[in-house]
Amino acid sequence: MLQLENVWKSYRVGALGSKHLTAVRDVSLQVAPGEVLSVVGESGSGKTTIGKMVLQLTSVTRGRILLGGEDVTARRHAERKEYYRRVQGVFQDPFSSYNPIFKADRVFETVRESFRPGTGAAQWRARVEEVLHSVRLDPASVLGKYPHQLSGGQLQRMLIARALLLDIEVLVADEIISMLDASTRIDVLNLLGELKERGLGVLFITHDLSLANYISERVVIMRHGAVVETGATAKVFTDPQHPYSRNLLSSVPQLHRKWSDDPVEPEDLEPDGDRDTPPPPLREHAEQHWVAAG
Repeated sequence: MLQLENVWKSYRVGALGSKHLTAVRDVSLQVAPGEVLSVVGESGSGKTTIGKMVLQLTSVTRGRILLGGEDVTARRHAERKEYYRRVQGVFQDPFSSYNPIFKADRVFETVRESFRPGTGAAQWRARVEEVLHSVRLDPASVLGKYPHQLSGGQLQRMLIARALLLDIEVLVADEIISMLDASTRIDVLNLLGELKERGLGVLFITHDLSLANYISERVVIMRHGAVVETGATAKVFTDPQHPYSRNLLSSVPQLHRKWSDDPVEPEDLEPDGDRDTPPPPLREHAEQHWVAAG
Protein backbone atom coordinates (compact mmCIF):
# COMPACT_ATOMS: atom_id res chain seq x y z
CA MET A 1 0.00 0.00 0.00
CA LEU A 2 1.18 3.50 -0.88
CA GLN A 3 0.52 6.09 1.82
CA LEU A 4 1.05 9.84 2.13
CA GLU A 5 1.04 11.13 5.69
CA ASN A 6 0.60 14.89 6.28
CA VAL A 7 2.68 15.79 3.24
CA TRP A 8 3.65 19.41 2.50
CA LYS A 9 5.57 20.85 -0.44
CA SER A 10 6.96 24.39 -0.62
CA TYR A 11 9.06 25.98 -3.36
CA ARG A 12 11.47 28.89 -3.17
CA VAL A 13 10.38 31.59 -5.61
CA GLY A 14 11.15 35.22 -6.34
CA ALA A 15 14.52 36.92 -6.60
CA LEU A 16 17.22 34.67 -5.12
CA GLY A 17 14.52 32.52 -3.56
CA SER A 18 13.47 35.27 -1.20
CA LYS A 19 9.87 34.01 -1.08
CA HIS A 20 8.25 30.63 -0.93
CA LEU A 21 5.11 29.09 -2.41
CA THR A 22 3.28 26.26 -0.69
CA ALA A 23 1.95 23.93 -3.40
CA VAL A 24 0.69 21.07 -1.20
CA ARG A 25 -0.65 21.42 2.34
CA ASP A 26 -0.96 18.58 4.84
CA VAL A 27 -2.20 15.93 2.39
CA SER A 28 -2.84 12.37 3.54
CA LEU A 29 -4.07 9.61 1.23
CA GLN A 30 -3.50 5.97 0.42
CA VAL A 31 -3.65 3.70 -2.61
CA ALA A 32 -4.42 0.04 -1.90
CA PRO A 33 -3.52 -2.88 -4.18
CA GLY A 34 -6.15 -3.37 -6.88
CA GLU A 35 -7.60 0.12 -6.41
CA VAL A 36 -7.79 3.29 -8.49
CA LEU A 37 -7.68 6.49 -6.43
CA SER A 38 -8.45 9.66 -8.39
CA VAL A 39 -6.94 12.98 -7.35
CA VAL A 40 -9.13 15.72 -8.85
CA GLY A 41 -8.76 19.48 -8.98
CA GLU A 42 -8.27 22.49 -11.19
CA SER A 43 -4.87 23.64 -12.47
CA GLY A 44 -2.74 24.79 -9.55
CA SER A 45 -4.52 22.62 -6.99
CA GLY A 46 -1.37 20.61 -6.26
CA LYS A 47 -2.41 17.28 -7.76
CA THR A 48 0.54 16.97 -10.16
CA THR A 49 2.95 17.97 -7.38
CA ILE A 50 1.65 15.01 -5.40
CA GLY A 51 2.42 12.70 -8.31
CA LYS A 52 5.94 14.11 -8.61
CA MET A 53 6.58 13.58 -4.90
CA VAL A 54 5.34 9.99 -5.09
CA LEU A 55 7.70 9.41 -8.03
CA GLN A 56 10.49 11.18 -6.11
CA LEU A 57 10.91 13.70 -8.92
CA THR A 58 10.64 16.43 -6.31
CA SER A 59 11.36 16.30 -2.59
CA VAL A 60 8.90 16.38 0.28
CA THR A 61 9.14 19.47 2.50
CA ARG A 62 7.31 17.90 5.46
CA GLY A 63 5.51 14.65 6.06
CA ARG A 64 6.16 11.08 4.93
CA ILE A 65 5.55 8.81 1.94
CA LEU A 66 5.41 5.11 2.74
CA LEU A 67 5.37 2.03 0.52
CA GLY A 68 4.45 -1.20 2.22
CA GLY A 69 4.88 0.55 5.57
CA GLU A 70 8.46 1.66 4.79
CA ASP A 71 9.27 5.37 4.81
CA VAL A 72 10.78 6.18 1.40
CA THR A 73 10.79 9.98 1.82
CA ALA A 74 14.45 10.41 2.68
CA ARG A 75 15.96 7.88 0.29
CA ARG A 76 19.09 9.03 -1.46
CA HIS A 77 19.28 8.99 -5.24
CA ALA A 78 21.42 5.84 -5.26
CA GLU A 79 18.78 4.00 -3.24
CA ARG A 80 15.85 4.76 -5.53
CA LYS A 81 16.32 1.99 -8.10
CA GLU A 82 14.58 -0.60 -5.91
CA TYR A 83 11.72 1.86 -5.34
CA TYR A 84 11.30 2.34 -9.09
CA ARG A 85 10.96 -1.42 -9.51
CA ARG A 86 7.72 -1.04 -7.56
CA VAL A 87 6.46 2.44 -8.49
CA GLN A 88 6.38 3.96 -11.98
CA GLY A 89 4.64 6.87 -13.71
CA VAL A 90 3.04 7.67 -17.06
CA PHE A 91 2.46 11.30 -18.00
CA GLN A 92 0.23 13.50 -20.10
CA ASP A 93 2.18 13.87 -23.35
CA PRO A 94 3.26 10.48 -24.76
CA PHE A 95 5.19 12.09 -27.62
CA SER A 96 7.61 13.90 -25.28
CA SER A 97 8.65 10.58 -23.71
CA TYR A 98 10.28 9.36 -26.93
CA ASN A 99 13.34 10.55 -28.79
CA PRO A 100 12.18 11.00 -32.40
CA ILE A 101 15.52 9.86 -33.84
CA PHE A 102 15.29 6.44 -32.15
CA LYS A 103 12.75 3.68 -32.62
CA ALA A 104 9.96 3.73 -30.05
CA ASP A 105 10.82 0.36 -28.52
CA ARG A 106 14.11 1.81 -27.31
CA VAL A 107 12.19 2.66 -24.11
CA PHE A 108 12.09 -1.08 -23.39
CA GLU A 109 15.82 -1.48 -23.90
CA THR A 110 16.58 1.28 -21.40
CA VAL A 111 14.63 -0.70 -18.79
CA ARG A 112 16.67 -3.78 -19.58
CA GLU A 113 19.95 -1.86 -19.28
CA SER A 114 18.99 -0.29 -15.95
CA PHE A 115 17.05 -3.05 -14.21
CA ARG A 116 17.62 -6.37 -16.02
CA PRO A 117 21.15 -6.19 -17.46
CA GLY A 118 21.70 -9.96 -17.24
CA THR A 119 18.61 -10.89 -19.23
CA GLY A 120 19.32 -12.56 -22.58
CA ALA A 121 18.06 -11.01 -25.79
CA ALA A 122 15.60 -13.82 -26.61
CA GLN A 123 14.22 -13.91 -23.07
CA TRP A 124 13.83 -10.14 -23.04
CA ARG A 125 12.09 -10.12 -26.42
CA ALA A 126 9.60 -12.68 -25.12
CA ARG A 127 8.96 -10.59 -22.02
CA VAL A 128 8.43 -7.42 -24.09
CA GLU A 129 5.96 -9.20 -26.36
CA GLU A 130 4.12 -10.53 -23.31
CA VAL A 131 3.58 -7.10 -21.79
CA LEU A 132 2.63 -5.62 -25.18
CA HIS A 133 -0.10 -8.22 -25.50
CA SER A 134 -1.23 -7.36 -21.95
CA VAL A 135 -1.82 -3.73 -23.00
CA ARG A 136 -3.62 -4.84 -26.16
CA LEU A 137 -0.87 -4.08 -28.65
CA ASP A 138 0.31 -6.32 -31.48
CA PRO A 139 4.11 -6.54 -31.16
CA ALA A 140 4.51 -6.81 -34.93
CA SER A 141 2.65 -3.49 -35.35
CA VAL A 142 4.73 -1.42 -32.92
CA LEU A 143 8.18 -2.95 -32.53
CA GLY A 144 10.80 -1.46 -34.83
CA LYS A 145 8.68 1.63 -35.55
CA TYR A 146 9.61 5.26 -35.01
CA PRO A 147 7.38 7.41 -32.76
CA HIS A 148 5.93 9.37 -35.70
CA GLN A 149 4.71 6.08 -37.20
CA LEU A 150 2.52 5.31 -34.19
CA SER A 151 -0.59 6.95 -32.76
CA GLY A 152 -0.75 8.71 -29.40
CA GLY A 153 -2.77 5.82 -27.99
CA GLN A 154 -0.19 3.27 -29.11
CA LEU A 155 2.64 5.33 -27.65
CA GLN A 156 0.82 5.74 -24.34
CA ARG A 157 0.11 2.02 -24.08
CA MET A 158 3.77 1.30 -24.84
CA LEU A 159 4.71 3.50 -21.87
CA ILE A 160 2.31 1.54 -19.67
CA ALA A 161 3.89 -1.66 -21.00
CA ARG A 162 7.32 -0.23 -20.14
CA ALA A 163 6.19 0.23 -16.53
CA LEU A 164 4.77 -3.31 -16.41
CA LEU A 165 8.14 -4.76 -17.40
CA LEU A 166 9.18 -4.11 -13.80
CA ASP A 167 6.24 -5.93 -12.15
CA ILE A 168 5.24 -2.70 -10.44
CA GLU A 169 2.80 -2.36 -7.56
CA VAL A 170 1.75 1.28 -8.05
CA LEU A 171 1.27 3.29 -11.25
CA VAL A 172 1.04 7.10 -11.14
CA ALA A 173 -1.11 8.10 -14.12
CA ASP A 174 -0.95 11.89 -14.52
CA GLU A 175 -3.52 13.15 -17.08
CA ILE A 176 -2.53 10.22 -19.28
CA ILE A 177 -5.50 10.45 -21.65
CA SER A 178 -6.00 14.22 -21.92
CA MET A 179 -4.09 14.36 -25.23
CA LEU A 180 -5.80 11.33 -26.76
CA ASP A 181 -8.88 11.27 -28.96
CA ALA A 182 -12.19 10.06 -27.53
CA SER A 183 -12.08 6.57 -29.03
CA THR A 184 -8.58 5.94 -27.72
CA ARG A 185 -9.36 7.33 -24.27
CA ILE A 186 -11.84 4.60 -23.41
CA ASP A 187 -9.35 1.93 -24.51
CA VAL A 188 -6.69 3.27 -22.13
CA LEU A 189 -9.22 3.64 -19.29
CA ASN A 190 -10.42 0.08 -19.76
CA LEU A 191 -6.81 -1.07 -19.79
CA LEU A 192 -6.27 0.58 -16.40
CA GLY A 193 -9.38 -1.22 -15.17
CA GLU A 194 -7.93 -4.55 -16.28
CA LEU A 195 -4.61 -3.82 -14.58
CA LYS A 196 -6.47 -2.91 -11.41
CA GLU A 197 -8.18 -6.31 -11.48
CA ARG A 198 -4.73 -7.91 -11.51
CA GLY A 199 -3.81 -6.12 -8.27
CA LEU A 200 -2.12 -2.95 -9.51
CA GLY A 201 -2.75 0.19 -7.46
CA VAL A 202 -3.28 3.32 -9.59
CA LEU A 203 -2.98 6.95 -8.52
CA PHE A 204 -5.05 8.60 -11.26
CA ILE A 205 -4.48 12.36 -11.51
CA THR A 206 -7.06 14.25 -13.55
CA HIS A 207 -9.07 17.45 -13.87
CA ASP A 208 -11.92 15.55 -15.56
CA LEU A 209 -14.66 14.55 -13.11
CA SER A 210 -16.34 12.18 -15.55
CA LEU A 211 -13.13 10.18 -15.93
CA ALA A 212 -12.67 9.98 -12.18
CA ASN A 213 -16.24 8.77 -11.81
CA TYR A 214 -15.72 6.12 -14.50
CA ILE A 215 -12.42 4.68 -13.33
CA SER A 216 -12.01 5.06 -9.57
CA GLU A 217 -13.39 3.57 -6.38
CA ARG A 218 -12.28 6.52 -4.28
CA VAL A 219 -11.65 10.18 -5.03
CA VAL A 220 -9.68 13.04 -3.45
CA ILE A 221 -10.79 16.58 -4.37
CA MET A 222 -8.10 19.21 -3.93
CA ARG A 223 -8.20 22.99 -3.84
CA HIS A 224 -5.24 25.32 -3.32
CA GLY A 225 -2.98 22.46 -2.28
CA ALA A 226 -5.30 20.94 0.34
CA VAL A 227 -7.88 18.15 0.41
CA VAL A 228 -11.40 19.58 0.68
CA GLU A 229 -13.39 16.37 0.26
CA THR A 230 -12.60 12.67 -0.08
CA GLY A 231 -14.24 9.28 0.07
CA ALA A 232 -16.00 6.69 -2.06
CA THR A 233 -16.44 8.17 -5.53
CA ALA A 234 -20.16 7.45 -5.73
CA LYS A 235 -20.82 9.11 -2.36
CA VAL A 236 -18.75 12.22 -3.03
CA PHE A 237 -20.20 12.77 -6.50
CA THR A 238 -23.84 12.12 -5.59
CA ASP A 239 -23.77 14.06 -2.31
CA PRO A 240 -21.00 16.70 -2.48
CA GLN A 241 -20.72 18.66 0.74
CA HIS A 242 -17.93 21.17 0.20
CA PRO A 243 -18.83 24.32 -1.77
CA TYR A 244 -15.85 23.76 -4.07
CA SER A 245 -16.95 20.20 -4.84
CA ARG A 246 -20.46 21.40 -5.62
CA ASN A 247 -19.10 24.09 -7.93
CA LEU A 248 -16.91 21.59 -9.74
CA LEU A 249 -19.79 19.21 -10.30
CA SER A 250 -22.18 21.97 -11.35
CA SER A 251 -19.67 22.97 -14.03
CA VAL A 252 -19.91 19.62 -15.80
CA PRO A 253 -22.09 20.08 -18.93
CA GLN A 254 -25.30 18.04 -18.96
CA LEU A 255 -27.47 17.40 -21.99
CA HIS A 256 -30.75 17.98 -20.14
CA ARG A 257 -29.76 21.36 -18.64
CA LYS A 258 -29.02 24.74 -20.13
CA TRP A 259 -25.80 26.32 -18.90
CA SER A 260 -27.72 29.32 -17.55
CA ASP A 261 -30.09 27.13 -15.52
CA ASP A 262 -27.56 26.48 -12.78
CA PRO A 263 -24.90 29.19 -12.69
CA VAL A 264 -21.78 28.76 -10.62
CA GLU A 265 -21.76 31.15 -7.69
CA PRO A 266 -18.16 32.01 -6.74
CA GLU A 267 -19.35 33.77 -3.58
CA ASP A 268 -20.41 30.38 -2.19
CA LEU A 269 -16.75 29.45 -1.83
CA GLU A 270 -14.86 30.18 1.35
CA PRO A 271 -11.89 32.60 1.20
CA ASP A 272 -8.63 31.18 -0.07
CA GLY A 273 -6.87 31.68 3.24
CA ASP A 274 -3.14 31.50 3.88
CA ARG A 275 -1.50 28.61 2.08
CA ASP A 276 1.18 28.46 4.78
CA THR A 277 -1.30 27.62 7.53
CA PRO A 278 -2.69 24.14 8.13
CA PRO A 279 -5.91 23.52 6.21
CA PRO A 280 -9.18 22.78 8.02
CA PRO A 281 -9.30 19.21 9.34
CA LEU A 282 -11.48 16.63 7.63
CA ARG A 283 -14.65 15.59 9.42
CA GLU A 284 -16.62 12.43 8.70
CA HIS A 285 -19.88 13.37 6.96
CA ALA A 286 -20.96 9.76 6.40
CA GLU A 287 -19.38 6.35 6.09
CA GLN A 288 -16.53 6.57 3.55
CA HIS A 289 -17.08 10.31 3.07
CA TRP A 290 -15.01 13.12 4.65
CA VAL A 291 -15.23 16.89 4.18
CA ALA A 292 -12.97 19.76 5.24
CA ALA A 293 -14.42 21.44 8.31
CA GLY A 294 -15.14 25.13 8.53
